[in-house]
Amino acid sequence: MAGLLSRTSTLLKAKYSKFLNKAENPNETLDYSYEEQLKQLQNVKRGIADVATAKKRLEMQYTSMQQQVNKLDEQAKAALAANREDLAREALTRKAAVQGQLEGIMQQGQELEAQQAKLVEGEKALSAKVESFRTQKEVIKAQYSAAEASVRISEAATGIGDNMADVGAAIERAKDKTQQMQARAAAVDELTAAGTLT
Repeated sequence: MAGLLSRTSTLLKAKYSKFLNKAENPNETLDYSYEEQLKQLQNVKRGIADVATAKKRLEMQYTSMQQQVNKLDEQAKAALAANREDLAREALTRKAAVQGQLEGIMQQGQELEAQQAKLVEGEKALSAKVESFRTQKEVIKAQYSAAEASVRISEAATGIGDNMADVGAAIERAKDKTQQMQARAAAVDELTAAGTLT
């Protein structure tokens, strides 16, 4: 039973493969592959834009926090000038906390910068690959069209194409009918000459 299923599976795969080979148009397959590569390239560009946006947000946050550090520093100086060491100490403590956050933001910004550079390099390489594929695709499509035309011309010249086979069959039918008519005309002439027909 297992042997029968295996043979049936192999037979179905062979028939399906043969069907796909007949149905497959290389031009359509190449165009589809090119479109898929363009989608991948678009996704990479979108990723670069997302990273650049995140980096910009960090820069804005960094600027805002730097202003906050400056403001806290001035508050501490004003508190010292007013002999309020407790307020100065509190302002300096908050300033130190914000500066710690600034260092974290700077580190994240550097990581995003490295990630963006890596994505840009990847985009350039992918873009070059897609352009190379596009050129190669057009060459292959032109070669396929030329080969297809050459096959049609050769089949027409040798009479092995489907259309030429139909033409050949039509010629044979016309010859047969002509011979039948000639035979009938000769028979009628013979019968008339013999006096059988008047």
